[in-house]
This record gives sequence, structure tokens and C-alpha cells, in this order.
Amino acid sequence: MRHAVKVRIYPTDEQVEALAKAFGCARWFWNNSLAETNRLYKETGKGLSQVGMNSRLPALKKEFEWLAEPYSQVLQSVSLNLSKAFINFFQGQAKFPNFKSKHGKQSIQYPQNVEITDAGLKLPKLGVITAKIHRVFEGKLKTVTVSLTPSGKYFASLLFDDEQPDLEASGAGKAVGIDLGLTHFAITSDGSKFDNPRVLKKHSRNLKRKQQKLSRKVKGSNTRKKARRLVARVHEKIANVRKDFLHKLSRKMVNENQVICVENLAVKNMVKNHNLAKAISDASWSEFTRMLSYKAGQDGKVYQEVDRFFPSSKACSVCLNRIGNLPLEVRSWQCERCGTKHDRDVNAAINIREEGLRILALGTSAAANRGKVSPKVGRRKSSVSEALPIEIGSPPSATEARSA
Repeated sequence: MRHAVKVRIYPTDEQVEALAKAFGCARWFWNNSLAETNRLYKETGKGLSQVGMNSRLPALKKEFEWLAEPYSQVLQSVSLNLSKAFINFFQGQAKFPNFKSKHGKQSIQYPQNVEITDAGLKLPKLGVITAKIHRVFEGKLKTVTVSLTPSGKYFASLLFDDEQPDLEASGAGKAVGIDLGLTHFAITSDGSKFDNPRVLKKHSRNLKRKQQKLSRKVKGSNTRKKARRLVARVHEKIANVRKDFLHKLSRKMVNENQVICVENLAVKNMVKNHNLAKAISDASWSEFTRMLSYKAGQDGKVYQEVDRFFPSSKACSVCLNRIGNLPLEVRSWQCERCGTKHDRDVNAAINIREEGLRILALGTSAAANRGKVSPKVGRRKSSVSEALPIEIGSPPSATEARSA
């Protein structure tokens, strides 16, 4: 099992200069390899593999002598990452690789020959860099990724491998359904509601002020560079506060439950609504579900997604009766069949939990109510298959409800 920890590092002036050269060489080799791959693909229909990219390095180092200054495996890691980016693109898991800019986040990788010392991290050609290593996992140190944020801070991500098998997931225990929203960030099937922190809204005034000052600076001046760094610090503050909330809530959900059921929301499609795009992006539902997934996997617990087309809000969690229309402004409703009064979000969370448990009991990823996702060509296919309409536990269709 692999574990990662991110630590703050404090390089000296000489090490900052060496890191800047390494960042520049890695960025240049990425852009050069990407451009060459695009050219070859247009001419021959085939691009460069990882071996092909590495085979170009000796000639490039003779032509551009400054490419030999950083650690050699830093550039070889660029070839590995670029080849993985192309593989993910052709598998429909990511967008086409982009060219890198010197104005964004910078990073390089050290795949080996890195040591953890009492003073910090010992990196090839850089020596010992002072670091605040607050946590060390047992096992072998596999990869160290050194990064520079737009706000001017240096970090190192340490990847450890304890060579132990992953914990086997067990569904025996408490199950919870989680419905994600905007007024309340998360609503659980046991009735708990967690408010949306709305981090971007709370810091929007400060961010606006810093951005206005930046817009008044002369392009290319040192004062503009300082203003850009101030804006980046505000963005970093917003991201850190949001991640802190998501980490604490996801850890709480994983610690208190054995089975966690959520909807596989299509956030990319939801943000096309320009009235809610900023609020949805600020909520970071996808990041929250990602945290739930990997934390549950590390603890040997079950993370189960329910099809987004499952009518969790419109179905009565008591008698499974489904209503025809339920606008977003309706936050509570009463079932016409059994007379139960429902809180819209709590009822949806209960239905998500029951549907997740039903899928786990079947041992498949079937979706109830004949829900089906039709993926487009070239994109990652959905694992959701069609369920039988006579399946026990599925809410009845509108025709079946009327006949009952």
C-alpha cells in the first residue's frame, strides 16, 4: 500500500537558483517533447513513446548544454509523466496534454537517490534542503516531487510504499448515504446536515481588492510581480481552507461508517448552468468524493457510488412511491400513498443508502429504474448496467404506482 505526505521545504538562495534551472529544463523538455509528438503524429499517425522521448535526450544535451545541469532522472521523469498523460487521454480519463507555462505551478520529480535526514531532505545535486517533515510512513521512499506554488512556497511530496497488500474491503457494519447540496454541503441518511462553508464567497472581497490592484500595475514591472504573488496567496488561502473542511468531513464519514454511498454526480455538466457554476465549483463535490474513495480504501471500508439518474429525491423512502415533479425550491413534501412527510435532502440520502446497499447485495453495479448512461465514443465507459424492472427493492415505475 502506498502513502503520501506533503511537507514544506526551505531551500537556500543557491538551492533556489538550482531549482529554478531544474524547473525550467523540465518544463522546456516537456514542451519540446509534446511539440515533437504532435508533429510526428500529424506526419505519420504515430507519436513518441517514453523510450523515444528518452532517446532524444543525449542529442538535445549536446545541442543545449544547460539541459545537463539538473539531475538526469528529473528529465526522464518528464518522459514518464508525458507518456502517462497521453495514455490517460486515449483512455478517455483526461484531456489532451497542454504546454506548460513558467507563470503557473512548477514541479519536478526525483524517482530515487533521495534521503530523509535529521535536517531535512537530501536531493541529488542540491544537497540537504531544510524541511518540516511532520510525518513519515514505514516503507521505501519511492518518489519525491518538489513543487513551487505561484505564491512562492516550496513543497515536497513524499511517496512511500510499505509493500503490504491493500486491506480487503468489508461491508459488515454501519452504512450511510450522503446527499450533496449547496445550502447544506452534505446531508446524511441519519439526518445530520453539514453547512456549506462557501469559502470563495467569504474571501471574495479580499480577492477582488487584490485583483483590482494587480490590474493597475504596469505589465512586466516588479510591482506587478509582487501584486500577482499577493493574488496567488489569496487563492492559496481559499484552497487551503476548502481542503481543510473537505479532509475533516471525509475523515469523519469514513471513521464513523463502514459503507459510504454517494451519487456519481456529473459536475462537469452541472457547471454549465451559469447561475450556479461558481457555487458548484466552490463546493468541490468531486474532490470530496475522491477523498471519501481513497480514505475508505485505505481503511478497508466500502465506497459505493449510485447512478446519478436514480430518483433519490422523488422516491418515498418508506413505500417507494415516486412522484412526477419536484422543483428545487420544494424542500419538503408529503407522500400521497403512505402520508409520510419527508425532508427532501434526508429522504434522498436514505434512498441513496438503500440503493447502494442493494447494489452491493447484488454484487454488480446495476442501477435501478432502468437508469443507463450512454458514453460517447472516446470517453471512459460507465460501469453502470441496466437493472431488471422486476428487481426486488427498486422503486416502482409511475405506471406500477398508479396501478397499485
